[in-house]
Amino acid sequence: MRFSPSFLDEIRDRVPISQVIARRVAWDRKKTNVSRGDYWACCPFHGEKSPSFHCEDRKGRYHCFGCGVTGDHFRFLTDLEGLSFPEAVQQIADMAGVPMPLPDAQAEKREKERATLIDVMEMATGFFQEQLQTAAGAKARAYLRERGLTGRTIETFRLGYAPESRSALKNFLAGKGVGKEEIEACGLVVHGPDIPVSYDRFRDRIMFPILSSREKVIAFGGRALSPDAQAKYLNSNETELFHKGNVLYNFTRARRAAQAIGGRSEPGTVIAVEGYMDVIALAQAGVENAVAPLGTALTENQLELLWKMTPEPVLCFDGDGAGLRAAARAADLALPHIKPGRTVRFALLPDGKDPDDLVKHEGRAPFDRVLAEAKPLADMIWAREASGSYDTPEKRAELEARLKQIVAVIADENVRRHYQQDMRERLNAFFAPARQQPRGEGGFQRGGGGRGNFRGGNGGRGGPASPSGMTGAISDRLTRSALVKGAYESPGLRESVLALTVVNHPGLMQEAYDEIAGIEYENRELSRFWSSLLSASAMLGAKLNGETLREALTLEGFGALIAAMEQQVRNARLWTATADAAFEDAREGYLQAHALHKRASGLRRQRQELEREIAEATEAEDAERLTPLYHALQEVILEISRMENQEAIIDGFGVLSGRIKGPATSNS
Repeated sequence: MRFSPSFLDEIRDRVPISQVIARRVAWDRKKTNVSRGDYWACCPFHGEKSPSFHCEDRKGRYHCFGCGVTGDHFRFLTDLEGLSFPEAVQQIADMAGVPMPLPDAQAEKREKERATLIDVMEMATGFFQEQLQTAAGAKARAYLRERGLTGRTIETFRLGYAPESRSALKNFLAGKGVGKEEIEACGLVVHGPDIPVSYDRFRDRIMFPILSSREKVIAFGGRALSPDAQAKYLNSNETELFHKGNVLYNFTRARRAAQAIGGRSEPGTVIAVEGYMDVIALAQAGVENAVAPLGTALTENQLELLWKMTPEPVLCFDGDGAGLRAAARAADLALPHIKPGRTVRFALLPDGKDPDDLVKHEGRAPFDRVLAEAKPLADMIWAREASGSYDTPEKRAELEARLKQIVAVIADENVRRHYQQDMRERLNAFFAPARQQPRGEGGFQRGGGGRGNFRGGNGGRGGPASPSGMTGAISDRLTRSALVKGAYESPGLRESVLALTVVNHPGLMQEAYDEIAGIEYENRELSRFWSSLLSASAMLGAKLNGETLREALTLEGFGALIAAMEQQVRNARLWTATADAAFEDAREGYLQAHALHKRASGLRRQRQELEREIAEATEAEDAERLTPLYHALQEVILEISRMENQEAIIDGFGVLSGRIKGPATSNS
């Protein structure tokens, strides 16, 4: 029976290889590091007295440095226990709790079709590479030269160019005998019942092939060369081969580089940056262990991929407000899943700098310095939550309750206990009387109004250290950041995002008019503006688009308001709300912002209702009723504060963390 690669990958991922091998060997206690999934034993394939047989759960591989045997779960069972391959698969599937697939002619057919699609994607990659070297590709070559990329780098990453023609790729593939169905299934053309003739999805763009873990081309990212393009960056749509949230750009190369850096027993570092060009520029500078999400905020699946490569990936973000908000979301994403030997660190770039900017003129040294200052997850959580003024017992109690709530999401009991202890120690140091606080460079002292005066000496590692080795201080860059300052850039930013997204993408109203029309805005001017927008949309009818709607609203006197909102979202780098964003990206960003808006509105109404009930209970001197009401109010206030501190509206593409300079990815 033939097993699909996806099934074999699934059962391998569910069962640590050490669990398979442990039934036949005894692990060496001195050399084995269980927390890292790193095991040593005397080799079961040849007689020896000192342990030279090594296996790593992270890689799912074993290797004996004495006799040279190597393999995975299945190879171990077939070579050592004499099982057939199907028997080995059955045994691993049983351990994983996954039922064996039934013989399925349709599944085999799909596997063959996937193989065919991969062949088509390879042909498309070759076409784009050839086009880059033609006269039509001259402007693309010029752009890549301006970005400082060498011919060798361009070849390594197989960069190409998609011509301006609407059917250049389609005609090329058709001429090679590729059928219409295969071209459409690869996502290489735009097609549908409302499109009489399909046309190339990528036109006049620099092309970045996206590879699977098996180093097969499964998708593309395209950077527009025209300043008038609707989306600066465009990814392939979801296909049988490609699911954006499950893929990291440069995954396989970075994994190999990390293994080379780490050596036998110590895993190397993997760095997650924001976009294609960041990865490529770093690789050219010698930093080959970098990956990037595909234009979205990091997903749980992508985080799991990072942990497969290394137990402590470094997440690299811009040091400005938008980057720090994205870092905050990544911290919340990682927190429930950390465990002994599995966490993340955060590297914060100088404000306004990309990795590309850092390495272009001075090589990798400035970027290496940023990595050396990477902050632990606990530091990021503390920095975000401990910002602001805590000059009353109530505010200090609120901070303590909030930290308890955040730490409670950690699933691993031991790690959760240590985080609770660490946060208690930070709180004790933070709220201690001024005379107890150490002073001087690298420490921090109590400032006025209950605000900590953080100082980032010693690389941000100074300050009163807790017994666990963590510190209360943070770097100067982080201290100045929007994350530590806490509040939104503008109190009406979320409402501006909602309103401006619809102005720039009125097609959203065709999909969910009732829900969009029913939005209630706190801002009076926006409420008046919204009423006019709905009226103008109805009057324009079939002529409705972003340009005609903007003109109609400007005639009604809202031009200055639109300009102000435009500036507001650009300052916040919320590209999904701008006219530059692709419609699908705008939709994802809008849905997330709308969900947050509804949640915030509901909490506000809840608070008002509780305050009203408290007033009534106070007048009635109903002490028994007051206690649960006060408790409920505190919970609501904590949740409101939590939302504000997270600044969740600008956390990522789909969750709005993309930077203004690049829809679909954050490259420039």
